[in-house]
Amino acid sequence: MDTVTGRVRAAQDAFARISPAPLMVRAGIFVSVLAGFALAFPAEVLTGRPLLFMAVAALLPAVGPRRVWPTFTALVTVGGWLLATDGYGRPVALWRLLALAALLYLAHTLCALAALLPYDGVVDPELITRWLLRAAAVLLGTAVLGVLLLQVASLGGDSGHQWATVLGLLVAVGTAGLLGWLLRRR
Repeated sequence: MDTVTGRVRAAQDAFARISPAPLMVRAGIFVSVLAGFALAFPAEVLTGRPLLFMAVAALLPAVGPRRVWPTFTALVTVGGWLLATDGYGRPVALWRLLALAALLYLAHTLCALAALLPYDGVVDPELITRWLLRAAAVLLGTAVLGVLLLQVASLGGDSGHQWATVLGLLVAVGTAGLLGWLLRRR
């Protein structure tokens, strides 16, 4: 019984030491994951018990950003997108796709930041501001590049550019190979 009360007291002490900055980062994770769920899943699914499950699932990466939960919620979000487009016939809209990609990236980068911050860490607000500004720059650049590539892809008519698809695949494989080589070199 003493071990249980000792653990409860330790949890209470840890909860009392939580500082606001890491708590706000984790709240941002929860909000971005839940917004991604709401954007990805069809409206028919977002009522009743599934909404409660999604809220609990959005809470998991906020509590454990170093674990498998960020990947799990990203896969659930992508599954919801596929369910909405294939199962419920929702048309693919560019704004929804860009917003969903932005929410997935925001959740990912906030989980990376939260994994580095201890609960009781005193953090300079400038650090979080710079982190979010860098994420915003990445999102803006990706959105602009995505829209430009979409315009280039529509130039080919219905046939598309198969060479661009193959080139994109080669760039992705080359990037993965380069990253693997750099990690082994270390």
